[in-house]
Amino acid sequence: MIAGIGFVALVGAAGFRATPGALVDPLQEEFGWSTGTIGFAMSVNLALYGVTAPFAAALMERFGVRRVTAGAMALIALGSGATVLMTAAWQLVLLWGVLVGLGAGSISLGFVAVISTRWFSRHQGLVSGILSAGGATGSLVFLPLVASLTESEGGWRTAAVVVSLVALATVPMVLLFFREHPADSGIPPYGANEIVPPPPPAGNAARLAVDGLRNAARTRAFWLLAAGFAICGATTNGLVATHFIPAAHDHGMPTVAAAGLLALIGVFDLVGTILSGWLTDRIDPRVLLAVFYSLRALSLLVLPQLFDERITGFMILFVIFYGLDFIATVPPTIALCREHFGMSAPIVFGWVFAAHQIGASVSATAAGMIRDSFHDYAPAWYIAGVLSFGAALLSLRVERTPPEEAGAARQDDLVPEGDGGG
Repeated sequence: MIAGIGFVALVGAAGFRATPGALVDPLQEEFGWSTGTIGFAMSVNLALYGVTAPFAAALMERFGVRRVTAGAMALIALGSGATVLMTAAWQLVLLWGVLVGLGAGSISLGFVAVISTRWFSRHQGLVSGILSAGGATGSLVFLPLVASLTESEGGWRTAAVVVSLVALATVPMVLLFFREHPADSGIPPYGANEIVPPPPPAGNAARLAVDGLRNAARTRAFWLLAAGFAICGATTNGLVATHFIPAAHDHGMPTVAAAGLLALIGVFDLVGTILSGWLTDRIDPRVLLAVFYSLRALSLLVLPQLFDERITGFMILFVIFYGLDFIATVPPTIALCREHFGMSAPIVFGWVFAAHQIGASVSATAAGMIRDSFHDYAPAWYIAGVLSFGAALLSLRVERTPPEEAGAARQDDLVPEGDGGG
């Protein structure tokens, strides 16, 4: 039940955050804003979505997942609903960039790490895959609906109001049915035999997040994972999720058709990420990451030749191939964070995810500037392909923690400061 509630919340939060991808053309037509200007608002959204994650994970330790999640959905509703009143570009940055970015960042992949670590002892990789797929798939499946609403009588404002109302509707579900720890329901974590008492409330959330970064930054593994994940964000959320629709529109494809292709990527992503989670429980996560990044590189390098005014068979093949790989990198990355950082993994992964979104933020703005300068997105796709090969090499350089060392790390993390635990 907890995994199901988490899945619904992630689908919703990701969908709300990604909605501006379908609003690029309508906003340009009404306000005359450039692609770079709108891309900057999306960059702020993507950056805050990532940087918020480690602090949100710490806040969940301090105040509880339920309160943080409900508050985040309310913030998304406010940011989305208020856009119907905006008249200037800075207001788009404030509402969709800052408010929606902060809200969605509080229910991101750090939330995945919290649920999978607290509630599951067995099948952690599979659960991480399912929840991660919910987050990525939601951002893509919402797009056809939003694109259709933007072409209705109310235009893009109708889409913004619908997003706001759906966000508000999820708040009661979280408050009524979510539980913080398995022990709150009198059960052990899934796959375990003993009930684990909830830890005492954490101290200052900001300090907890900063301490997690300071400790992780001393390790080589953290920097390799963060660098690889930054490239992952640049080649998914920042580039494809943000600019695929306007790139297809440049070649004469209708916006709704392009949004449908992104939704189809989301469908195959659901399959690919769940499969990735299953494989992560069985195969070296470093090898999986290298394979996933290499396959992504190949797909992005051929994409510029596939755009057309109609949907071709080759474009469908790209959608399937790229979709299976879209966010399949998440379960093996979480697994490596668990191996190296034990029970601190949710906060450390939050920082790794922050790098992911900073990469996405840079990519969103850079791709828009490339489009404005060259009147074509092709250079952006080629650069993303080369970077993906680099991420594959970085992943192979992450050292693998022996099982006995990983277990010791988890035990060390359970010893509070001042109790002689080092």
